[in-house]
Amino acid sequence: MVVVSNSTPLIALSKIGLFELLKEYFGEITIPNEVYEEVVTRGSNLFGAREVSNSDWVKVVEAENKLAVDTLSVHLGKGEAEAIILAKEKNTLLLIDDRDGRTMAANFGIRITGTVGLLKLFAEDGRIELKKTLDELMASGFRLSLKEYEKIIKDV
Repeated sequence: MVVVSNSTPLIALSKIGLFELLKEYFGEITIPNEVYEEVVTRGSNLFGAREVSNSDWVKVVEAENKLAVDTLSVHLGKGEAEAIILAKEKNTLLLIDDRDGRTMAANFGIRITGTVGLLKLFAEDGRIELKKTLDELMASGFRLSLKEYEKIIKDV
């Protein structure tokens, strides 16, 4: 299953050493040009840059509907806008963490999940210990409210 990803899930999973699980679960990740620029070009010395640039299973694809991207870019970052439109064009799952981006994608009828949703999936399959991994993720700078954290731990 090919999915489209925004920057944050790629970076977050890289920070906690779980980037390669994306390949195992999805086979191929598609990212728009702006996400590549954010992660690899402008983020060249940061987490995710090496992983994305060295992975032949991460494909850079341009969204076709430039007008839709430009329109969404008024309200969202260009990476989020491109990822949303690309996921809509491909009719596939979108990996995105930004709240406004998730809301917009849901309004377009796009199936979404984010870093935490991926961690829950990995935990359900016994690949990770959720609490320990969430703690690691938060220690790496990922923002998650205490209320949300407790809900996630309780639900799984």
